[in-house]
Amino acid sequence: MHPPELRLQAHALRARGHNIHSVARTLSLPYATVWHWCVDRPEPAKRGSELRCFRCLPDVEDPTDPAAYAYLLGLYLGDGHLAVSPKVPVLRIACTAVYPNLVDACEAAMLAVLAARVQRIPKHGCISVESSGKHWTCLLPQHGPGKKHERPIVLTDWQRPIVESHAGHFLRGLFHSDGCRCANRVTVRGKEYVYPRYMFSNRSADIMGLCQWALDLLDIPWRMNLSWSLSVARRDAVAALDRHVGPKS
Repeated sequence: MHPPELRLQAHALRARGHNIHSVARTLSLPYATVWHWCVDRPEPAKRGSELRCFRCLPDVEDPTDPAAYAYLLGLYLGDGHLAVSPKVPVLRIACTAVYPNLVDACEAAMLAVLAARVQRIPKHGCISVESSGKHWTCLLPQHGPGKKHERPIVLTDWQRPIVESHAGHFLRGLFHSDGCRCANRVTVRGKEYVYPRYMFSNRSADIMGLCQWALDLLDIPWRMNLSWSLSVARRDAVAALDRHVGPKS
């Protein structure tokens, strides 16, 4: 008996226009088996989200929208939660209600990566952007019981190249969730100076390390104010981060 994942891959290839012979060659399967799966007894059409899970398809290195995935991963590591239940997992990302464009961007990223439908649930002071789908667990392997800062958060071997290629989008997700662009005021010899800076705060040492790593990938200098608080304040560094992140809106 073939594993269910192989049947799913066959349906995904057929959905992309491959004929039965091509699917059989690609997956090293008998022609009769593929014909039985895809023609004689095809899967129900309702499994569309499964056909979009790039972890369950042959082209693992080619997600639907890697930039959107990097952004969504940053949002998830900051303010996200993947609720896994006996039914269907639900991805929830809390977006501050005063930033409507942030809510729109979060929804767009979910739809670009996997979701067929997204809900916006008003909560106290925020909008919970939510999507149900059993394959969210495939795409967000950092999920687990308990708070993120109390358990290891490590990128997998297939996630790291995506973040490396789209570090700016990943940082945008992190700063849009647990960061901000603000005005810093200092007084020197009685004269007040105001300059912009970015702040990122997270109690997880692993998530903070990922933020530092992504900034290093883009040659953006940073410094730690506290063990859980990072600052980007140099004029050229702020300008560089403006190109990738920008203020929330």
